[in-house]
Amino acid sequence: MTRVALLGVKGGPAIRPGAPMPTSSLLQMAGKTVVVDCALGVSQGLIKQGIGVHEVDMIFITHLHSDHYLELGPLLHTAWTAGLKHKVVVYGPAGLDAYFDGFFASMKADIDLRIEDEGRPDLRGLIDLRLMPEGTAEIAEGLQVQTMRNVHPPLVDTFALRFESGSESVVFSGDTAAMPEMVDFAKDADLLVHEAMLTAGIDALCARVGNGDDRLKTHLLRSHCPAAEVAKIAQAAGVSQLALNHLVPCDDPDFTEAHWRAEVTPYYTGTFWLGHDGLSLSI
Repeated sequence: MTRVALLGVKGGPAIRPGAPMPTSSLLQMAGKTVVVDCALGVSQGLIKQGIGVHEVDMIFITHLHSDHYLELGPLLHTAWTAGLKHKVVVYGPAGLDAYFDGFFASMKADIDLRIEDEGRPDLRGLIDLRLMPEGTAEIAEGLQVQTMRNVHPPLVDTFALRFESGSESVVFSGDTAAMPEMVDFAKDADLLVHEAMLTAGIDALCARVGNGDDRLKTHLLRSHCPAAEVAKIAQAAGVSQLALNHLVPCDDPDFTEAHWRAEVTPYYTGTFWLGHDGLSLSI
């Protein structure tokens, strides 16, 4: 059975009391355990889903914003201390190698000590880092991924992902502004997990952040997708289920689930899920 769990649904890297955790997701498909993005909290999110961190087979990092890969190294190190002994394939954009170089350098004393003192395999040899494939690629027996560059300026190497196994398909939009190409990319998918923004909440969010200037608002408005536009994309694509994640804003009491539903339900007639940490969906 194919299953998707939203481990963290907050847009942006900041965490606050009572707020969701930033973006990461679990996909179980074709017998593989796949993590899409590794924001702060991904390890705990997996454990809450009953998944041992050492059971992860593959990781996809959609782009190099901290709320998508901050806990990548710590997840893999924790998996290693929990018994990881198989290679984990990590797909991501150019530049992710520098992250690993820095992470392994920062943890060298601990890694070397545990190899010598505890007899563990070398963690550095268990990471199979690969560039994000272009187009469609078979990533395991019976499991394919299709990638598409999305619209998330100023970054260029930023991707949407479509996973397929047999007749089942799951699409992750990644962080993106509204783009008509997403309709064909998500066509007839069983589930579309798409980022979403409430435009009316952006001014309040920027004021709450407190240490940016008007460039933050400009970034949000040009790089993310209003919830109503997400709904129109999902409807045009004919997806069976739509789940919103990377919610902006997600922790403002002035904007509730009713506001999100008011943006989505006039335009999308399928099964709709407003994402929350721990939401588990079956295909």
